[in-house]
Amino acid sequence: MAEYRSRIETRYKEEVVPEMMKRFSYKNIMEVPRLVKIVINVGMGEAINDIKLLDAATDELSQITGQKAVLTRAKRSIANFKLRKDMPIGCMVTLRSRRMYDFFDRFVTFSLPRVRDFKGASTKSFDLKGNFSVGVREQLIFPEIEYDQVSKIHGMSISFLTTAKTAEEGKTLLSGLGMPFRK
Repeated sequence: MAEYRSRIETRYKEEVVPEMMKRFSYKNIMEVPRLVKIVINVGMGEAINDIKLLDAATDELSQITGQKAVLTRAKRSIANFKLRKDMPIGCMVTLRSRRMYDFFDRFVTFSLPRVRDFKGASTKSFDLKGNFSVGVREQLIFPEIEYDQVSKIHGMSISFLTTAKTAEEGKTLLSGLGMPFRK
């Protein structure tokens, strides 16, 4: 049986790797940066008062990613916010390998074009190691979410973690994979 490979993974191996080897003059193919994982995080501060909001957010995140979301809990108590240690306040998913490439493809192809007034992702969202983070204001940009079923609109942060050593290498990698950046 033939091995399944997504469009993004195929593009990485056939186009991005040779281009980056030439541009950054790597001597070994293992030096070329690659996408390691994608972490999607939803913080629900309102979950302190209504835990059902967090259940809905967890279900929606599981629908978007195709993987069960994990609850995140408060690390310490904060009296001003009526927050106690170990209270559930959010959820997250870490995607790797096949699911990561499939999510990246769906995010770039279907979800980003649905963002209102989208002019491209900011290049200022890179850290020094070449990892990229983007914030999404509402979960409705994902085609998996039905508008009628949504109880509360919430945002999420999506982090693309790479093996790049600099922000320039990370930007070259992600733009080669199809991430639309501002000019």
